[in-house]
Amino acid sequence: MNNKITIPDTEHLHKAAQQFIKHFNLDTISGSDAPTCFAFYAPMGAGKTTFIKAICEELGVEDVITSPTFAIVNEYTDANGAPIYHFDFYRIKRQEELFDMGADEYFYSGNLCFMEWPELVEDALPDDVLRISITPQSDGSRIVEW
Repeated sequence: MNNKITIPDTEHLHKAAQQFIKHFNLDTISGSDAPTCFAFYAPMGAGKTTFIKAICEELGVEDVITSPTFAIVNEYTDANGAPIYHFDFYRIKRQEELFDMGADEYFYSGNLCFMEWPELVEDALPDDVLRISITPQSDGSRIVEW
């Protein structure tokens, strides 16, 4: 992991989301070589949903953004009308559940996919998934690395 963004506090969350978007060219995803699948690794309460929400808001999502803990996947629409898929695999018991729900269709759609708790379905993730870690620090800040 060679790249990182430090989020000192919640006041800097949207600035960090903007940095993340700029680094991966996520605001021009359509027709580009930018990555589309992002797996967020972090302990419970580290801010996965909060950071994904900030990224989505910066991409112009006006939908209510919440963790899809029970639904497994939420779909939002960005400012350009493109779908963004937000997964939470916390309640997945077997990787086969992903195939049953057609996860491959989401992963290979060319649209953004943000995933929480990917370690529970590691073998089912697309080969080109970008692994992002969020590490809480003792001062309350967060380090986002990839």
